[in-house]
Amino acid sequence: MDQPGTVDSLLQEERVFRPLPQLVIEANVNPQELDAARRFSQMDFMGYWEEAADDLDWFKKWDQVLDDKDAPFYRWFPGARCNIVYNALDRHIETANKNKLALIWEGEPGDQRKYTYFELYREVNRFANALRSLGIRKGDRVVIYMPPLPETVISMLAIAKIGAIHSVVFAGFSAKALRQRINDAHAKLVITADGFYRNGRIVSLKETADEALIGACADCVDSMVVVRRCNLSVDMVDGRDFQYEDLVRQERNEAPTEVMDADDPLFLMYTSGTTGKPKGIVHSHAGYMVGVNRTLTTVFDIKPTDIFWCTADPGWVTGHSAGIYGPLMAGTTSVMYEGHPNYPQADRLWAIVAKYGVTIFYSAPTMIRMLMRFGTQYPKQHDLSSLRLLGTVGEPIAPEAWTWLYKNIGRSECPVLDTWWQTETGMFMIAPLPISLLKPGSVTKPLPGVECDVVDRHGKPVPPGKGGLLVVTKPWPAMMTGYWNDDDAFKACWEKVPGVYYAGDVAKKDEDGYIWIQGRADDVINIAGHRIGSAELEAAFGMHGAVSECAVIGVPDKIKGEAAKAFVQLNGGFEPDDDLIKDLKRTIRNELGPVAVIKSIEFREALPKTRSGKIMRRVLKAEETGHDIGDLTGLEDESFQAPNTEGGEQENP
Repeated sequence: MDQPGTVDSLLQEERVFRPLPQLVIEANVNPQELDAARRFSQMDFMGYWEEAADDLDWFKKWDQVLDDKDAPFYRWFPGARCNIVYNALDRHIETANKNKLALIWEGEPGDQRKYTYFELYREVNRFANALRSLGIRKGDRVVIYMPPLPETVISMLAIAKIGAIHSVVFAGFSAKALRQRINDAHAKLVITADGFYRNGRIVSLKETADEALIGACADCVDSMVVVRRCNLSVDMVDGRDFQYEDLVRQERNEAPTEVMDADDPLFLMYTSGTTGKPKGIVHSHAGYMVGVNRTLTTVFDIKPTDIFWCTADPGWVTGHSAGIYGPLMAGTTSVMYEGHPNYPQADRLWAIVAKYGVTIFYSAPTMIRMLMRFGTQYPKQHDLSSLRLLGTVGEPIAPEAWTWLYKNIGRSECPVLDTWWQTETGMFMIAPLPISLLKPGSVTKPLPGVECDVVDRHGKPVPPGKGGLLVVTKPWPAMMTGYWNDDDAFKACWEKVPGVYYAGDVAKKDEDGYIWIQGRADDVINIAGHRIGSAELEAAFGMHGAVSECAVIGVPDKIKGEAAKAFVQLNGGFEPDDDLIKDLKRTIRNELGPVAVIKSIEFREALPKTRSGKIMRRVLKAEETGHDIGDLTGLEDESFQAPNTEGGEQENP
């Protein structure tokens, strides 16, 4: 290694895609304006974000834009008074948006509900009044254990409206995981549903919520509100449990919006647990709403006629920022879907796009890879001509998945906007705009007002083309304001690389300043002194037509210190055998060069994933090394075991 903490870069992607002229002409931000915004934010960082804050409504404006005296505990817009719900709902009632559709919801069985901004506003007010009647007050924590339902949106907004703090827990989590989050947040109220529809069956939810509250450790919970979704017969505990419909039936359509200090907490979001015990990330009203509003409207070029669909579950930060708060603040119309993307068959998402005329489709690479397995027959059955923008989030998207999405869903007309951000950042940080020149696999450049770099572990920038640690060098408005009850963990994010925020990812920057995410720093593999990001190896596997999904980890090697082992899930029609193993290794060598030696390949029918679809490489590594497998509460299937190894594995000679 020529620099400490750096990473080799092997994957070379030469393809470039330019935006169509008409798209540039119609964009809200043209290339000259984007350049001007970058210059403005570099010359007057505070001024740029103050201008962004002026796009929103405030009860009282700030004393200063940023207080950095107690860094890294930055305070954005100190002295301001606001409430994000005022900007997401209340203000629209006084405008032409009042009777515009805010939410289109579709259940898995095909039932639908639609809410205008005015209707949603009144629903939120009724539930806000109900929450107050249950004794919920400013600062109280409320856990929402719900699938994607309109009541999930209403609950989040109602809780924030009265100044309480919501913590949405993904409805696929177990009772143990739910209990862990309730206890950590010391929640006073739990909101759940009797059940929900998923992949053609009813999943009971109330039973799991009841189980989570068994034992003295859940004594903090005073009440549980139950939404009737599937008309299941559920046990209701007298004095604790209330039907949602009974609570809101007699409530008034108006409710006062609590005036919040700028840094009052808005929500807790527990990390998905890819690297260990989940931690409660705190986001606050003022900075979060400014950062999310500015970046979402800029990247997705929001227009009055858009139908915006972010497929993320509300249980993740993407569902918060890009599924609910961001679109509502922008005054656009959102789509929400309850069920499995492949039910009743693998065209459900495309059927929804065609049915409602979705114009912006934002999803995760893991979803795209899954749909790729079914080929192009399903998207071809639907009219997808309403789409004008595509976006991805959550993990690096391999160039092959990017181009499949671009050609087969976007008709080679819709830009694919690959966005990089995290639960901790709250808002988009690195992303192209519709007017940007695109390189498949690159997240392009930091947005105006965001300063990122690729450095070694001493904080020194690495040369173009060389991989290193991705850091954010200046604070940003939607940054987390801390970890719940864990200041040491928060400070550690700023100490790994002195004075900057360490994102935990490795990346490279090319000669044009474009950033390419190479994977998590924990997943870097050191092969005979060459440090290689797992994402590059996995992207190279993805270029072979037999590979549906792949995870690459480092395993101990007596000669090289560490070697790469690949776990491969095959596409339909391919069988694992020795010839395929040799062909896969040949593909990796051709794409990445002789440095990228794969010691062994193991075929699996499934890979361990978080419930947001991210592959949990640490589980595979623990299996290989015999170490403790750790916390599995974030695992999609907690019963995951090392499956059969059809075709076996083959050691390199």
